[in-house]
Amino acid sequence: MPITKSAKKALRQSQRRRVRNIQRKKKIKDLIKEVRNLVAQKKITEAQKLLPQVYKALDKAARVGTIKKNTASRKKSCLSKLLKLSD
Repeated sequence: MPITKSAKKALRQSQRRRVRNIQRKKKIKDLIKEVRNLVAQKKITEAQKLLPQVYKALDKAARVGTIKKNTASRKKSCLSKLLKLSD
């Protein structure tokens, strides 16, 4: 357990950040899963409409440091490749 005042504050901050990061990652995973399910069901137009939301979530997570920039880029690339192949 933290002793000093600054260590207590750092603990509170890290707990808040952890919750935010988990929420962002969960949102990304859910959106990607939804796109993949739509592609599996041959609903390509619906998946393409959902793509900007996925890109926005990935870019936001990369910008604030939840995930790395290249990870976001790789996920976006894989999704766009999946949609292009399923056309």
